[in-house]
Amino acid sequence: MREPAPAAENGSPEEPSSTATEHPHPAVTDPVGLMLDVLDLDSSAARTTEDIFTGSSHPMPTGRIFGGQVLAQAIIAADRTTDDDRVPHSMHGYFLRPGDSSTGLTLSVDRIHDGRSFSTRRTQAYQHGVPIFSMISSFEREDPGLEHQSPAPEGVLSPEEALERVGASRLHPLSRRLISESPIEVVHAEGAIYEQVPGPHVPQQNVWFRTRRTIGDDPALHRAVLAYMSDLTIQESVLRAHGVAWAQPGLKVASLDHAMWWHRRARVDEWLLYAQESPSARGGRGLATGRIFTRDGDLVATVAQEIMVRVPDASDAAPAGEA
Repeated sequence: MREPAPAAENGSPEEPSSTATEHPHPAVTDPVGLMLDVLDLDSSAARTTEDIFTGSSHPMPTGRIFGGQVLAQAIIAADRTTDDDRVPHSMHGYFLRPGDSSTGLTLSVDRIHDGRSFSTRRTQAYQHGVPIFSMISSFEREDPGLEHQSPAPEGVLSPEEALERVGASRLHPLSRRLISESPIEVVHAEGAIYEQVPGPHVPQQNVWFRTRRTIGDDPALHRAVLAYMSDLTIQESVLRAHGVAWAQPGLKVASLDHAMWWHRRARVDEWLLYAQESPSARGGRGLATGRIFTRDGDLVATVAQEIMVRVPDASDAAPAGEA
């Protein structure tokens, strides 16, 4: 049986990622370095009314581009067209087609508007001459103002406690290989759902994550990598609610859209808590939301994503709340 990757690559509803064929690739000795290389876009001298950038892709076991990669590349491309005093505060993107991880991609940025305080950009990612992702992002000049935030969830195991209790040793060998080659270290506080769903079947979970090594001090890079990381595991609150593990035969999952709001600065090479929940699932779609906190409880970002999810026989999935 094919063991799924720790986080599903994004694709279109017509060709979901979780059933894609595996494509073997050489072992990666520095996955963080590979991620940073992928996010280091080249600018093109060819311009019409848009700025053009090109980038490479992560090798992926299914041959499908990881959606977080495209999110991060798109925000980096848009960021490069704004003034130095502008930082991204929100983005809304749609995954249009499955991407091919064996080839690079082209990103075009349309400078829609530059105002006194805000700048708006439209970014599209292309492969083989067609768009695979489309995003609108907004940048602001940071000014003082009102401030409050939601508190971080209480009673969540620390990453060290979670590692000790639900470490990677229980995973299938293929899952361990895929996790070790990821640039992001991911620890599920309630246990991962790769092979089975431990504990109560509820529409929420808490995940700790960070890059596997330091990545320097550039705030723009940390914001982009946070976008990359935000696509990891967020779909799982939908699956956990129904006792559906990634290894379930015939499971089809694809990200449809992704929204993100940056609230405060944070380092992605330090542990961050991703508190996730799913308010609704119906009609083959599930909505997942997430809040990202520092260990000190600062709210860093809010994320929302809708997924297409198809279970071969949905009646076999346990109702939410049942284990």
